[in-house]
Amino acid sequence: MSHFEPLHCFCVCFGLRISECLALKWSDVDWLGRSLRVERSIVAQTVDTTKTDESKRQLPMDDSLVEMLKNLRQDSEFQSAEDWIFPSPVQLGRLPWSYDQIWRVYQKAAAKAGLGRLGTHTMRHTYRSWLDAVGTSLSVQQKLMRHADIRTTMNIYGDVVTDEMRRAQGRVTKLAFPVNQVNGSQSDREVS
Repeated sequence: MSHFEPLHCFCVCFGLRISECLALKWSDVDWLGRSLRVERSIVAQTVDTTKTDESKRQLPMDDSLVEMLKNLRQDSEFQSAEDWIFPSPVQLGRLPWSYDQIWRVYQKAAAKAGLGRLGTHTMRHTYRSWLDAVGTSLSVQQKLMRHADIRTTMNIYGDVVTDEMRRAQGRVTKLAFPVNQVNGSQSDREVS
């Protein structure tokens, strides 16, 4: 597993901002309660508070993420409670990976995949899209995204076209245009 794989998993499975993910410490993990506390952020290698008060929250953690974290901790040379979960080897664990290091990895991966520029915030948008795709209610999405206002969840993070949207639009179209009529033949529902 690459150094960045668990970091990406955390961002996309929790909807964390990259500054929050980089600022995670082992003390933020509640192993027995299977949850993760978002307590701080780090920008330009300076530790600070989270973006908003609502961002500071305890999040439930799936068993697969708990297992991934256990393995990550076992493989890390920085395992104490106050160590960073994503320590920078360049900084000998005194600081986590920097945003610049992560951003360069993203740009390289995006170029290789032919996607153009790709930002780290894409993972947060992906998380919101996946919450939609699995049928999560908006109120739960707001809490998991840690937005103070549900309008942010709906309006800024909600403009995606999913397969579910395409299927729903297809069902409506079939009501307006019966299947046989769309194919060019008369419909059974057609009135003589």
